[in-house]
Amino acid sequence: MVADINFLLVGNSRLHWAEYFQNKYKFFHTPKDYKLPKKINLNNLIWASVGQSPMFVLEKENEIKTNDIQLSNLPDYFGIDRALACLAALNIIDNPLKKDLLIVDCGTILSLTKLSPNGSIIGGQLAPGFLTQLKSMEYFTRNLTVPKKYGMPAEDFLFDTEDAILKGVLNSMIGVINFSFNPVKDILITCGGDSELITSILKAKKTKIINLPNLVLEGMIIHFENSK
Repeated sequence: MVADINFLLVGNSRLHWAEYFQNKYKFFHTPKDYKLPKKINLNNLIWASVGQSPMFVLEKENEIKTNDIQLSNLPDYFGIDRALACLAALNIIDNPLKKDLLIVDCGTILSLTKLSPNGSIIGGQLAPGFLTQLKSMEYFTRNLTVPKKYGMPAEDFLFDTEDAILKGVLNSMIGVINFSFNPVKDILITCGGDSELITSILKAKKTKIINLPNLVLEGMIIHFENSK
């Protein structure tokens, strides 16, 4: 860790921060219109972006791009968030059986990225994320609205419209993950804003899973420390 160096991932929906505090990093997340925190100096802010620029100007020389990440078979057009998550998983996850790593980022987009144990990108899948699905249903229909509370309903078939929406959307996400995950060959890792919800559902189904919500930010820290 490097004192006074902080990190920012500009996401599609939010800003994701790693602030150096008392010899460790604390992670927090803010709306896109959030102003620069007073304790953070732009000159010492390392950043990456997958979304529109925030309300303040970032130092161009402090940006991490996909082609800066040292992973085998990594295309330049891959999202920097996916590349950083792969880098972090490769460095953090204990993998004595040399399994592939399946990284599921549960954000605005549900992204699945598969990584070999030696750090080579195998490929991935992209689908609408949790809130993206909910908001699109509200936008494209007259009678459906985003539920006020989130959670997986216990029953399979429901009369309540909000429960039926939640059940369908969450089942669609769990289905994508389960169809792609082979527990014999893979280690399943979740990250991102909705990862705790998705992880809780998968664990209820006795799926072995590692949840690291701030995996992308951890990848930024690892990349910076390795490049010093």
